[in-house]
Amino acid sequence: MSGCGFSIGAVDGAARTGLLVTAHGEVPTPAFMPVGTAATVKAMTPEAVEATGARMVLGNTYHLMLRPGAERVERLGGLHRFMHWPGPILTDSGGFQVMSLSKLRKMDETGVTFQSHLDGSSHLLTPERSMAIQRQLDADITMAFDECTPFPASPEQAAQSMRLSMRWAARSREAFVARPGYGLFGIVQGGVYPELRAESAAQLLALGFDGYAVGGLAVGEGQAEMFRVLDVTVPLLPADRPRYLMGVGKPSDIVGAVCRGIDMFDCVLPTRSGRTGQAFTRHGTVNIRNARHQDDPRPLDALCGCPACVHYSRAYLHHLAKAEEVLGLMLLTWHNLHYYQDLMRGLRDAITAGRLGDFARDALAAEAAGDIEPL
Repeated sequence: MSGCGFSIGAVDGAARTGLLVTAHGEVPTPAFMPVGTAATVKAMTPEAVEATGARMVLGNTYHLMLRPGAERVERLGGLHRFMHWPGPILTDSGGFQVMSLSKLRKMDETGVTFQSHLDGSSHLLTPERSMAIQRQLDADITMAFDECTPFPASPEQAAQSMRLSMRWAARSREAFVARPGYGLFGIVQGGVYPELRAESAAQLLALGFDGYAVGGLAVGEGQAEMFRVLDVTVPLLPADRPRYLMGVGKPSDIVGAVCRGIDMFDCVLPTRSGRTGQAFTRHGTVNIRNARHQDDPRPLDALCGCPACVHYSRAYLHHLAKAEEVLGLMLLTWHNLHYYQDLMRGLRDAITAGRLGDFARDALAAEAAGDIEPL
C-alpha cells in the first residue's frame, strides 16, 4: 500500500513518539483527535480547534452518509473544504454507529441493512460501500468496516463477531483505493479474550494495513480490563505502524495507553464534558456549576493558555453555565480540548526526555484529585 507514512522518534519503555505523514499534513504522535462527527467539532470553529494544537480531527461515515450525504460532500470539494479544516481527517467506518444508533438493523455476511435514526429511511452499508463513502469524503485515514463487539459477550459471541469483522477487513482492504498520503487502518477485535485478540491481529497483519486500531474497548469493561487487553494486544502489532485506540478516553486512560505503546486517540469526552460544565485541569476535574465557584476570581487553570483561562474567571464561567449562555459551552469546550492537547504535548516531551514515568504519575494524581482544590 502506498498509504500514509509513519516514523518513530524517541522511545521510553513501550511508549514512543512518532510522526504520521498524510496527504493533508503531518501529525506528531502520541496524538489526540477531536471528534467532528457531523463535519464539525461541537461548539468550536476549525480555527479554534487548530489553536488548541490539534492537527487531525475525526469524522464519521454513518452520520455523513445520512446527512448531508457523501455525494454532496464530494461535489462540494471533499470534507476538508466542506468543513474548512485543511489538516488530516480520519473517518470511522460507521460500523459502531450502525449498531448503536440505527433502527431495525439486519446484519449478514454482506453487511448491515438499517433504518436511519433521522428519518427511518433504509440503507445498506457494506465494507465496499464504507470504503467508497470514505473516499468520497476524502479521508486521509480510512477505517476498515467492522462490527464493534458488544460488552459483555461470551467467548463464542466475541469469536463470531471478530471473525465476521476479519472477513469484512479483507473486503475493505480489497476495495480500498491506495494512493499516496492516504491510509487504511485495520481494527483488532476479540472482546476481552486474549486468544481472540491474537487471532484477529494475526489476520490483519497477513492482510497488511497502514495502521492498526484496537476496537471494542471503552464499552463498559472498565479501565483495568482495558489495560489488560492492551497488554496482550499491543505487542502483537507492528512497531513500524501507528496504533490507534478507538473511542478513548479519560486523561488517565490515555496516559496508561501511551505507556503501553498506543499512538492515537479520539473521544467525545472533552467536548461533551465542556457542554455540561465539566472542565479538566492540572488540579483535577472541575464542575463549574458548583456554587463554590460563584465568587472565585481565579482562572480554571493558571498554567493553561486557552482563552477561557487567560481572559475569564471561574466566577464568570460559573455565571455563564448557570445562565445557560452559549459562550460558556464554547469556552469550556475550548479549554478541555486545549487541556487534552497540552497532555499530549506533555507526553511527547516526557517520552523524548526519558521521564514518562514521572509525568504519568503526576498526571494520574491530578485526575484522581477531582473537584476538591482549595479556594
